[in-house]
Amino acid sequence: MFIYYAIAAVVIILDQLTKWLVVKNMDLREYISIAEPYFGLLSHRNKGAAWGMLEGQMWIFYIVTVLVIAGIIYFFHKEAKGHPLFAWSLMLLLGGAIGNFIDRVIRKEVVDFVDVVIPVINYDFPIFNVADAALTIGVVLMIIHVIMDEKNNKKKVS
Repeated sequence: MFIYYAIAAVVIILDQLTKWLVVKNMDLREYISIAEPYFGLLSHRNKGAAWGMLEGQMWIFYIVTVLVIAGIIYFFHKEAKGHPLFAWSLMLLLGGAIGNFIDRVIRKEVVDFVDVVIPVINYDFPIFNVADAALTIGVVLMIIHVIMDEKNNKKKVS
């Protein structure tokens, strides 16, 4: 089970390292084009949740994050044994939650920097970071796990 916690640790380290590099080397709102006009780095700060919701309500994030972290650890030890995809999803969620939690505690804001434009629909996706990406991937993996688990349970019943 320890190896799974290493996944969360890698996410936290990558998240904090990339955020530190952005804060150290870029001015706020500075943009570096990587693949114009679809991808770049934009130094941005978020004092709320996704899309700036609940801006300035840090106490809510502290409470919710602590509860989420406790829930993830509980489900990891209670339900993930023998389910590697579920374990991966939980550890990605744990790493992402802790990564953004560190920002909120230390900086009182979250450092975001990945700017992506989806060309097919010309949509400028909200700026995000490594922790956000890990959270998203963790949720997708969890959904896949649930779907696969449901299929397996239906086969067993039939």
